[in-house]
Amino acid sequence: MPDYVSALLEEAELRRKEVSSPIQTVYLGGGTPSLLPAELMEACLLGLKERLPLDSVQEWTVEANPGTLTEEWLQAVRDAGVNRLSLGMQAYQSHLLKTLGRIHDFSAVERSVRMARTAGFENLSLDLIFGLPGQTRQDWQETIQKALSLSPTHLSAYGLIPEEGTPLSEDLASGRLSLPEPEDERDMYDLLLSVLAKNGFLQYEISNFALPGYACRHNIGYWSQVPYLGLGASASSMGNMTQDEAGMHYLRSTNTADPEAYRRGIREKKPLFSEKTEISPAEARFETMMLGLRMNRGVSEECFERMHRRSLRSCYGEKLNILQEQGLVCFRDGAWKCTRKGMDLQNSVLVELMD
Repeated sequence: MPDYVSALLEEAELRRKEVSSPIQTVYLGGGTPSLLPAELMEACLLGLKERLPLDSVQEWTVEANPGTLTEEWLQAVRDAGVNRLSLGMQAYQSHLLKTLGRIHDFSAVERSVRMARTAGFENLSLDLIFGLPGQTRQDWQETIQKALSLSPTHLSAYGLIPEEGTPLSEDLASGRLSLPEPEDERDMYDLLLSVLAKNGFLQYEISNFALPGYACRHNIGYWSQVPYLGLGASASSMGNMTQDEAGMHYLRSTNTADPEAYRRGIREKKPLFSEKTEISPAEARFETMMLGLRMNRGVSEECFERMHRRSLRSCYGEKLNILQEQGLVCFRDGAWKCTRKGMDLQNSVLVELMD
């Protein structure tokens, strides 16, 4: 762990020159940051602040798993400047958590939330999963209500996507477990929308809900194609953004996922990338549509033209008109947005928009 943190901080030093505008958000996740001992996490966060221009940061999020949190760790990250915490609750029922391979139960979630509040965290997000093997509508309703009982400011709720090679995926392939029917999963999503709306949560993206003022700025940045710098093994970055007569284009890169190869590359001052992709103007335009239609605010015609130097209707007008006739999208307040039906069938909408 100390070697990895040292490599991470060295990468921050090596790539500082890639930061061309004020950093607004920081997000530590994509693994389990709460596995790091408190003193090492503190060294990591303070080291980043020494190496990167972070004075302009407005939102600093760290992910954590309830079974790994301690009071010392929470206080260390809070003292270092973290102001938003994302906890992987996932489900209320212990048997569903075991199916997911989670080491915690709901009592651990409750303890973690209490500790987070004591440490000074007001902005607290919980992650939930629906469509689990053996999960009923009643299970899901209970999970939502238990999550709300903890007074979060933000909720993320994702339909289960089994990852290939995991024990869960193997159990599904062998028939030992089975997923709910698609109509049952859709019913769970409908229930989620209804219950959260009644409790004051605003849906701002297909899977994300927040009390007023608590939408995740970092994720909105992703969906709005704001450049970002990713540090660490398997971290992705988007930069080198350029606008010319052809439109907007940029570079997307991903660090090697092998921790040892990552550390070796940093020691040699030659970060190793597993992938570097030039995103063409046409691809950038499609990504604007793909990411923007995930959000309730949709894709603004004015913003699209400012980004890509051509009108949205000249690129997608005919296709959007067809989708509008099918009741999948609508034009409102200067933006194209998915209807509720369009949100349910978003993959179909995006296929229609592809060149």
